[in-house]
Amino acid sequence: MVLEMKVPSPGESITEVEIAEWLVEDGDYVEKDQAIAEVDSDKATLELPAEESGIITLKAEVGDAVAVGEVVCLIDTSAKKPEGSSSGSDEKEETKKEEPKKEAPKKEETKKETYASGTPSPAAKKILDEKGIEPSSVSGSGRDGRITKDDAVKAKPSMGTPTGGSRGESRSKLSMLRRKVAERLVAAKNETAMLTTFNEVDMSAIFELRSQYKEAFKEKHGVSLGFMSFFTKAVIRALQMYPAVNSMIDGKEMITYEFCDISIAVSGPKGLMVPVIRNAENLTFRGIESEVKRLAIRAREGEITVDEMTGGTFTITNGGVFGSMLSTPIINPPQSGILGMHNIVERAIVRDGAIAIAPVMYVALSYDHRIIDGKESVGFLVAVKEALESPEELLMDGNVKKALEL
Repeated sequence: MVLEMKVPSPGESITEVEIAEWLVEDGDYVEKDQAIAEVDSDKATLELPAEESGIITLKAEVGDAVAVGEVVCLIDTSAKKPEGSSSGSDEKEETKKEEPKKEAPKKEETKKETYASGTPSPAAKKILDEKGIEPSSVSGSGRDGRITKDDAVKAKPSMGTPTGGSRGESRSKLSMLRRKVAERLVAAKNETAMLTTFNEVDMSAIFELRSQYKEAFKEKHGVSLGFMSFFTKAVIRALQMYPAVNSMIDGKEMITYEFCDISIAVSGPKGLMVPVIRNAENLTFRGIESEVKRLAIRAREGEITVDEMTGGTFTITNGGVFGSMLSTPIINPPQSGILGMHNIVERAIVRDGAIAIAPVMYVALSYDHRIIDGKESVGFLVAVKEALESPEELLMDGNVKKALEL
């Protein structure tokens, strides 16, 4: 029996995928549930498992865009597994190893080298090498275009002409995910009235809390007490104070959400991923840190699903992990706001009328000015700053141990 394997639907609104890589070769024997291909959708890269065991016949090539429901390969389920092999690809590899090396055919004897057609004489070549000039850039005045010693002496490297450095280049096709990310970023710039407002946060209070409780927190809950839970809590508080930032445009209407689904930007092997923490307003510090860790691991291991990245009412992105001091993050449409975190650096600040050294982070809020006014955007970022600088009072109700479930 020959089974037709069709492209399954990776998620709602996805109509086609692209074959990113075949993990088997045409004619291989595959086992049921064995990963046979990686396919790119516009939201994620997914593995395609074999539906049955048998000999596979590929019906699409790497780079092909294949509609959902279209046949991509055939599996002959009546075929028996070849003896002595665990999979078709392993068998092919063994066959390759056993193949005797073929002797390369002897080249015909070439004619004696001449100095015609732009080839430098030995003396000219030495001079050109010392000057770092490629012979191909010199016009020879000798017989049949031969480069003479005099030509080499007079030769000068032109301004901007590379002399001896590598000039190689490579070309590779963008994945469907990367192309979709590019389209969305351009659309966000072109279709929104995007502005960015900035502020700075004195992280001293959070540093003290983490220093005092991080070991007990990790020992009890199995996750680290990071910065993301503080920022998520601060963002939720600010979203509840300024609902317009937790809104988005739908045609001629504005949708305002009563819940906070926070998208967390994560750099994965296939590009930027934005998994969503659902109803983050109901989560504790432990709950947020556990969910951030779970989603980040799944994104980096390529196991994140489309459903886990769909939706979101506001995004937090942390360029600080890469060393960014300040940036203007791009809105994740159709959302209307995104908070950019950056690196933490000890800076001189004024505290109680005196100069002090403190760990400071610059933060940025990019927002859609079509529905968020300047007053709301600045007020939102100030609210985030206030919560981060007074976390015990504004994020923990004055009881740190209870908030951290210690």
